[in-house]
Amino acid sequence: MATAASAYPVRFDVEYPEKLGRLSTAFRAILAIPQVLIVGAPGVGWGGNSQTGLFGAVVAITSVVSWFAIMFTKRYPRGLWDMAMMYMRWRANVVSYTALLRDEYPPFGEGSYPVTFEAEYPEQSDRWTVGLRLILVIPHIVVLIFVLLIWLATAVIAWFAILFTGRYPVGLFQFGVGTMRWSLRVQAYLYLMRDEYPPFSLAP
Repeated sequence: MATAASAYPVRFDVEYPEKLGRLSTAFRAILAIPQVLIVGAPGVGWGGNSQTGLFGAVVAITSVVSWFAIMFTKRYPRGLWDMAMMYMRWRANVVSYTALLRDEYPPFGEGSYPVTFEAEYPEQSDRWTVGLRLILVIPHIVVLIFVLLIWLATAVIAWFAILFTGRYPVGLFQFGVGTMRWSLRVQAYLYLMRDEYPPFSLAP
């Protein structure tokens, strides 16, 4: 499973912060609101719900357009893919901030941030997996619901730890990054950005 994860063409990582601000951590849910409205909160959302935000709703619509393009031409229109990639990079920054993994306020749009999100543009897409994408992703959605619930509990523990010590416990940090990595890979798969089935793994 680790080998499959390391070979997967969607990559996400977050630099571990040696120190986190207690004040910004205490009010993170409020500070993140403007960003969350645009790109959503941690989780796997699709179709413009609270997890994907307004920009995510737009990308969901363009993904439908891309679905038809792929079914006819086997190619994801590059301009629409680039827009989805911009959204996913922005979202990766915001979910990292919202999940307390970083203290720095994320840029609005693309910009320098200690978070890595990379994906490779597919020169061709497979019609069969694209056509059945909403069905194929169901096992991931089911498992991720439970993983995200566990992460939510660990995030509450980490919130108190940061308030008292100014540090995110390393083990909980790694679990949080892994959970965000899994959910972002699944969302990129939902948006048709890659055909390869995401690994059931937290591994980088």
